[in-house]
Amino acid sequence: MSIYTKPLPLQNRIWELDFFRGIALLLMIYFHIIYNLKEFYNSPVSYSWGLNYYIGKVSVVLFMLISGISCRFSRNVIRNGVKILGVALIISFVTHLADYLAVSVAHFSSSYMGIKFGVLHFFGISMLLFPVLEKISPYLLVALSAGIIALGQVFSRLSTSLDFLFPIGIINSRFYSSDYYPLVPWLGVFIIGIALGKLIYREKRSIFRFSIKDNIISTLGRNTLLVYVVHQPLILLILAAINFFVFKI
Repeated sequence: MSIYTKPLPLQNRIWELDFFRGIALLLMIYFHIIYNLKEFYNSPVSYSWGLNYYIGKVSVVLFMLISGISCRFSRNVIRNGVKILGVALIISFVTHLADYLAVSVAHFSSSYMGIKFGVLHFFGISMLLFPVLEKISPYLLVALSAGIIALGQVFSRLSTSLDFLFPIGIINSRFYSSDYYPLVPWLGVFIIGIALGKLIYREKRSIFRFSIKDNIISTLGRNTLLVYVVHQPLILLILAAINFFVFKI
C-alpha cells in the first residue's frame, strides 16, 4: 500500500494513511493551479514564497512520509517502484517533447515544461531502495535521515560541470526541471516515514479507535497515481476553457 499503487481491498487498508494521502493530493492540486496560473497566464500570484509555497511543500512532505510508512504494507514494493518509475519516464518524455514542439513548431522563444527528476522519479527509486532500508533499525534510520538531509545542504551549494549528478541533488547552471525532488535531501524524509512505520505501525493496523473510510478525501487517497497523472492536463484544459470562453483571450 504505497503512495501511488493499486488500491488494496478497503477492509485491509489503514484508513488514516488514505485520508492524509488524500489531503496531500488536494494540497498538491491547489498548488498546481497556482503554478499554472502564474506560469501560463502570468496571474499576480506566487508559488515560490508565502503560503502557497508552504502548501506545496507540506503536500510533498506528507506524500513522502506516508509513502515511507505504507511501503511496509505493499505486497510487491519492487514491482510498484518499477511501475511508478516507468510512469515518471513517460512523463519526462512527454514534457520534453512538449518543450521541443513549443520552440520548434509554435516558435516560442523558450519553454520549460521538461521534467528530468520529479516527484514520481523520486518515489520510484525510493521504493526500489526500500527493501534495503527496511532492514535497518528505526533509530539508525533516523540518524541516516538526518545525515542525508544535512548532506542536501552541502550539495545545494556545490557546482559541477557534469550533467548527470542531478538525481542526487548536484546540478550545474545548465540544469532545469519543472519538477525537481532529488534523492538528497528528500530521501531523508522518506526514510523518516520508514522509521515511523516500524515504530508506530508494528502491528500493521490503524492507530485510531475510530474510522472515517467512506469519504471523498479517502477515495482520492486510494487512487493517487491515477489522479496524479490526469490532474495537471485537466487543470490546464479547464483554465484554457475559462480563459477562452470567459475572458475571450
